[in-house]
Amino acid sequence: MSDFWLRSLLAVVLGAWLFVAGCDRARGAKAATPPVAPAVVVSQVVQRDAPILREFVARTEAVPTVEIRARVAGVLEQVRFREGSEVKQGQVLFVIQQEEYRAAVQGARAQLAKAQADLTRAHDVSIIDRGRAQLDQAKAELGKTRQDVARYRPLAQEQAIPQQDLDTAISREQAAAANVEAATASLKDTVLNQRTAILLAEAAVEAAKAGVIRADLDLGYTVVEAPISGIISKLAVDRGNLVGRGEATLLATVSAVDPMFVDFSLTEADYMRVVKRAPWVARGELRRDVPPALELILADGTMSPHKGRYVFVDRAIDLKTGTIHVRAEFANPERTLRPGQFGRVRLVADDVPNAILVPQLAVQELQGAKTVFVVGDGDKVAQRTVALGDVYQDFYIVTAGLKPGERVIVDGIQKARPGMQVKATLKSDAVAPAPPAAAAAPAASPATKANGER
Repeated sequence: MSDFWLRSLLAVVLGAWLFVAGCDRARGAKAATPPVAPAVVVSQVVQRDAPILREFVARTEAVPTVEIRARVAGVLEQVRFREGSEVKQGQVLFVIQQEEYRAAVQGARAQLAKAQADLTRAHDVSIIDRGRAQLDQAKAELGKTRQDVARYRPLAQEQAIPQQDLDTAISREQAAAANVEAATASLKDTVLNQRTAILLAEAAVEAAKAGVIRADLDLGYTVVEAPISGIISKLAVDRGNLVGRGEATLLATVSAVDPMFVDFSLTEADYMRVVKRAPWVARGELRRDVPPALELILADGTMSPHKGRYVFVDRAIDLKTGTIHVRAEFANPERTLRPGQFGRVRLVADDVPNAILVPQLAVQELQGAKTVFVVGDGDKVAQRTVALGDVYQDFYIVTAGLKPGERVIVDGIQKARPGMQVKATLKSDAVAPAPPAAAAAPAASPATKANGER
């Protein structure tokens, strides 16, 4: 019995020793296996010319915008358009009650006819002819009396006739002379009166003509036409209301929407960049021969399908804001743009030649410094501090810290540590070709802020 227990004890001790020895061999084998290099994705640093984009808060403005008002008083009888629709220049929009104005036209024409009749009568010369006849008669009487005096005087001297006959002839001569003077004055007065009557009649005719024109205008104002082509607003006054009494009642508003104008403000520095690229902007020239280069980003983040061009730059910098007002125009054939919309105008503010570009995904911020992980020879990781400039597409422009052709980690950064060996896979980063100087640049990354500053 004692031998049995002894053999059992030896078997247990031997099994424990074998187990401990096996564990030691396993730990040794595990310690001898080298660690697996983490897989990362790298991108090459490239060098090329890069246009710099800026975005500015903008608002659409319809020019011209015309308020349609009632110019004559009356009841609004007809509305001949649909609210919010597009109207054409010259299209009839409203009709105001016309009966009163038709009657006024007839009265004005009757007054003109009367004035013209008075003018015809004023030109009648019969009264002047009568005055001249009377003057001729007085002159003939004067001649007769003078002959009598000439005949009686020698006879009276020879006492062939009484002296009284000579005195009577002399008195008649004097009376005849007075009649001639009176007839002459009367004729002059008649001629003057006729001239005055003609002038007054002519003035009355002109006044009557003006009255007809005014009446016709008032009648024409009862039909209200669209002054421009554009989108019309809702009705400001419903049909059946009295309008134009005492004031020019607002009926509706029409705004031209193609092209649509967009207002925004440039900082002084950005303005100087813009005029260097487009000097005609500073001269106030509208260059239709230059392709439009501005882009409009709408409130929902979509891009307007049509590019715009500069139209107007204000005369001075605003001293309060340090910005200058700029207006651009964008084609709007689809009528999607409406006045008062907010958006962002994107433009190419500058060009950086031979820019060194690093993907934004590769850049980290560490205690205020911008860093990247560079994969060098032997796929060893090194941490590099970089100085960054403007943004171009999904890249930063590097001003110091990197060279073209170096590889930077863009995916798997959290796995990498300085000095670590990694398994790098190259990512093909397609940098879009630079746009022509007059064409719009490609879309900027979300890192581009509204004022163009990082």
